[in-house]
Amino acid sequence: MPLRRLLAPLAVAAAITLVACGGEPPDKEIQQAQNAIETAKDVGADLYAHDEFKAAQDALTHANEAVAQRDYRLALNHALDARDRAQTAARETAARKAAARLDAERALGRANIALATAHAKLKTAESAHMAPRLLAGPRKTMTSAESSVQKARAAMEKSDYPAVVDAANAATPRLQAVVKDLDAAAAPAPRRRH
Repeated sequence: MPLRRLLAPLAVAAAITLVACGGEPPDKEIQQAQNAIETAKDVGADLYAHDEFKAAQDALTHANEAVAQRDYRLALNHALDARDRAQTAARETAARKAAARLDAERALGRANIALATAHAKLKTAESAHMAPRLLAGPRKTMTSAESSVQKARAAMEKSDYPAVVDAANAATPRLQAVVKDLDAAAAPAPRRRH
């Protein structure tokens, strides 16, 4: 009996040591990390929380490398880190995506106003029978800028907010320049004093 009492704690200690040293690869934790990374990518973390998302991917890579080296404790640490970073990236994405949408809506709104203003000025200039040579440049610029606005609208439908901002911000100053040019061309020439 005394021998059994002595061996029982040793068996428990050996089992704990085996688990603590990582006798089995942390497959469940690695799979959880992989799932968390895929979920984060699905919500756009690769775009809106790039650094944290990349850190999660790197940690998962390190976890797999540690498994290959049979260092299961290190693999577990990396897998848990990867899962936590992926979940953080997904949370950050929600806030950043909402802010990006707001920025995109504002940029597209400015571009739409500039386009409508430019169209109105062009129509006024045409009604005033402004010389066609004076209208050629503004028309060409408007056609190009309008294409950018259409790209911005299409990007908005796809929720590609950075592309919306880029396209809209490319169009707005060109359209504003058209309005300025048409205003200058329509202004009466100063009268000379005799």
